[in-house]
Amino acid sequence: MLAKQYEINLPADYDLDVIRRRIEAGAPLLDDRPGLGFKAWLLRERGVGGSPVNQYAPLYVWRSDGEAARFLVGGGGFENIVRDFGRPAVRQWTVLAHFSGPARAAVPAPSAATRRLTAVPVRQDPAALAAHAEHEIEQLREESRRPGVHTAVLALDPSRWQLLRFTLWDAAPAEDPTAELFAVPHLSAPELSALPEGRAW
Repeated sequence: MLAKQYEINLPADYDLDVIRRRIEAGAPLLDDRPGLGFKAWLLRERGVGGSPVNQYAPLYVWRSDGEAARFLVGGGGFENIVRDFGRPAVRQWTVLAHFSGPARAAVPAPSAATRRLTAVPVRQDPAALAAHAEHEIEQLREESRRPGVHTAVLALDPSRWQLLRFTLWDAAPAEDPTAELFAVPHLSAPELSALPEGRAW
């Protein structure tokens, strides 16, 4: 499984209703996309939830590497972003774990998301790296049991040795200075229920 995200920073006076209409129009195209676990259509609004910027920053979790590649370069949808905003850098992580939370069955869709990026400690001992990953997975498992959690994902970017902890919530959680808060106008989740539960291996 792969997680991918790109960030489109928008002017301070940008009308975010333009993006909301874009999401409303585009979401049905991905609501049944083969190979896609989910796409969280994410927005940050300047001055809301501590955000310093207006930003459109969707995050994808793909079950199929081939479908992820088709989306980026095979005419599968990313060309629309390039046409309208230029070609942004796309971050990519290998998914280490996925957990469903109690809110997944209780609410039709999440309305908020948090993203936390942390560095993996620099150690030469391979056992230390494995232990750190196991510790982070267990922490995510515990977080996923909290009321209000819809979905939680842990993923690794080995080019930067950086961990991504991404959590979908039924409503905005209490402020966390270590995490960025996003609104979720829509969640496309064609294969969310098929994502492996727990550690990915």
